[in-house]
Amino acid sequence: MAQIDKPGLYFNTVTYTGTHSSSGAQSITGVGFQPDWVWFKNRATTNSHSIFDSVRGTTKNIVSNTSAAESTNSNGLTAFGTDGFTVGSDADVNGNGNGMISWNWKAGTTGSGNTTGSGTAKTYNYSVSTTSRFSIIKYVGNGSAGQTIPHHLGVVPKMIIVKPLDAADNWRVYHHNMNYSSTDGEDYHMQFNSTGGKTDSANYWNDTAPTSTVFTLGSDSGVGANDQEFIAYCFGEVIGYSKFGVYIGNGGSNSRQVYTGFKPSFVMVKRTEDTGNSWRMFDSERNGFNGKNGNLHANLNNAEDAPSDDFIDFYSNGFRPRTTSTDQNASGGTYIYWAFGQTLVGSNNIPVTAR
Repeated sequence: MAQIDKPGLYFNTVTYTGTHSSSGAQSITGVGFQPDWVWFKNRATTNSHSIFDSVRGTTKNIVSNTSAAESTNSNGLTAFGTDGFTVGSDADVNGNGNGMISWNWKAGTTGSGNTTGSGTAKTYNYSVSTTSRFSIIKYVGNGSAGQTIPHHLGVVPKMIIVKPLDAADNWRVYHHNMNYSSTDGEDYHMQFNSTGGKTDSANYWNDTAPTSTVFTLGSDSGVGANDQEFIAYCFGEVIGYSKFGVYIGNGGSNSRQVYTGFKPSFVMVKRTEDTGNSWRMFDSERNGFNGKNGNLHANLNNAEDAPSDDFIDFYSNGFRPRTTSTDQNASGGTYIYWAFGQTLVGSNNIPVTAR
């Protein structure tokens, strides 16, 4: 089974201060690799999340907190660099004097092909890392239930995120643990830009589990409208690097510890069986010690807040929500999460992985 001892080679979080310079761009370094997926948030203001990737190309922006179609933002991410990226003057990515954050993922190997399964074959382009089990797929829908999209991970995906590019439509999320009581996660979907709970419908994943080669689309136009373009972000699990799991809340200020097998550098959490709960985002870069309470929400444009009773702790082999908030720890609440690790260095300066 694949294992990564240095997670920072494939995922990293970077914070910086925006300059909002109308006379020139700002280059951000320190990522540690050339990123292929970059997710930005202005921490100080109510600016939208901005998401760019190397498959769609620079300046092509989508927003996690709305259903808006892809837009061209010439002042957004303007270049991918070997150790980071360059941003223009837009406040979503470079607010003047504002604390900014970017979460960065590496894919790498590029290619193209044709979709398979039901209906007319359509084109797709991709970038993939079979080491970190992450791929970016830009595909064209054919309007047929049963269209299949090659993901190139080489393993069964644990999580898939799809966004229509040409039309204003919701984000669709597949997570293998979305239905905690059984293994039929493919029967359900959730929306990134919503506080809603899981919905049971064959219209999104065709009630068909993804395989080690493809994921299957249903009939809904939000995942496969004919001749429309979509972007998909696909994730498999890797020991020491990534985990896509589920836990049950206990409603207390100290929940049970959630085991990931590594010390997280990033965790996103969402309640599945109830409505009104946000997609909560936490990382080790904004707050390097436990009692992390810098809340950001993938479904909201809110500035970062720091409530006095809403924490999460990162440990060497997992995390623990320390809150009574229903967003993270309602009694009996079911929560999916996705987490990425940080590199731990032992006394001999060799990376170590929690077991």
